[in-house]
Amino acid sequence: MAKGWVLAASMLAASPIYAAPVQQDQQSVQQEIEALKQKLSELEERLAEQEQAKEKMKERHQEMMSKKEYSSKTKRSNRMRGEEVADSGVQARLAKLEDKAEENENWPIKVHGAVRFQYEYNNYDQDNENRTGDLDFDIFRLNFDGEIGDVILSAEYRWFQYQDVVKHAWFGYNFTDKWQGQIGVVKVPFGNMPYNSHSYFFNSTFYVGLEDEHDNGIRFLYRGDDWDFDIAYHKSDEQGGVDGSATDRTARYNYDTVGIRLPGQGAYDTPGLPIGESNSYALRAARKFTFSDEENLEVGLSAQGNNFYSGSAAEGFTAAQEFENQNVGNRFAWGVHGNYNNGPWNVQLQYADYEYDLEVENRGVYMGAYAYYDAIPTEAKIYTGNVAYTLPVSIGPITSLTFYNDHSIITDKKGYQDDTWMNVLGVAVAAGGGFYTYVDFVRAKNQPFIGGNTATDGGDVNNRFNINFGYYF
Repeated sequence: MAKGWVLAASMLAASPIYAAPVQQDQQSVQQEIEALKQKLSELEERLAEQEQAKEKMKERHQEMMSKKEYSSKTKRSNRMRGEEVADSGVQARLAKLEDKAEENENWPIKVHGAVRFQYEYNNYDQDNENRTGDLDFDIFRLNFDGEIGDVILSAEYRWFQYQDVVKHAWFGYNFTDKWQGQIGVVKVPFGNMPYNSHSYFFNSTFYVGLEDEHDNGIRFLYRGDDWDFDIAYHKSDEQGGVDGSATDRTARYNYDTVGIRLPGQGAYDTPGLPIGESNSYALRAARKFTFSDEENLEVGLSAQGNNFYSGSAAEGFTAAQEFENQNVGNRFAWGVHGNYNNGPWNVQLQYADYEYDLEVENRGVYMGAYAYYDAIPTEAKIYTGNVAYTLPVSIGPITSLTFYNDHSIITDKKGYQDDTWMNVLGVAVAAGGGFYTYVDFVRAKNQPFIGGNTATDGGDVNNRFNINFGYYF
């Protein structure tokens, strides 16, 4: 589920095919380098011995050198110059081989990733509380990033205990130094980017599909000195929409609308009428102000919309059958956002508003993610405010501590009286170049993953202490 930081099977299967010849070529190059270094060392020793002999001969016969002796000396000098030329050739060849070795070590597609574990202690799961929390494996992930022949690749695949998912996977091209195009499973531009949060749990915007969202489509980015622009069209969600080939529509990294909650359904039920996003658009513009090397401000406006197409109604929901396999409505969302940096300080503010317009009688919609369904209201307003302070330190392997407090509230929920709110107080610990840890204390009400649900009333205020630690390679 975390940030921080489909190509999947084909790329993973292909990578050993390329790795073997690269490794063999590297070993061959290294062996040739070692042989040439040895030869160069021998030549240098011979030249040093000859120089010593030459100096002694000059001292001994300086006044008595005859024409014959002079001729002999000239021959020796010519031979030595030949060896110097050979030495120069060896060094040139050695330099070329070392450059080739460096190229082999820096393959154009970088493979990296992370392994993460998590400790959780909360007050809304009696079993967890009795055990004084649980330590679980969280995620193993692989990333592929690089460029071959001016074509850019970026992809990320994640393995959890309960699902395997693609986070993103796209090809790109830089048309100019400011314009880039991307196609594939690309990020949906909206709000403060890349994240509207600092913590492991994001903000409430993530759980309604308005933070770190990725879908199938095409995206164009403009990055200038003063302005950023994003224009995106998404044909479907990352699973291909309502008729995609995925066997489990809840197995996904980010929250997508996957169904309509019909009257009588619970907050976590399988949707009575499945739906999928289609023909979506997203626009984002941000103005950047630079006041000094350490102080800058970005303010922006975002908007997105899409249609929803239905599948076949679940058994028992006869009233929904008349809405099968057709366009059943749309959604529109917009937001205004600001991101301010001043030295170690970062402040993020954002307001977002979304509304579904559906033809089917409902009690909300279902979002699918992390192997379960979660209902949200069809209309709401979301306010977020975050602050963070980064402190460089030198405590053993620890290099920095980022202290933060992220707060979000979902209000004016259609059909529901109680607000959803979440506050995350925490610190991110960076250590040893590859080790990164989130330590979070979360207090929330009606918030997914903190013992609640957005489309409910009367929920309790719950607490969760969470440590997510991982190694990034």
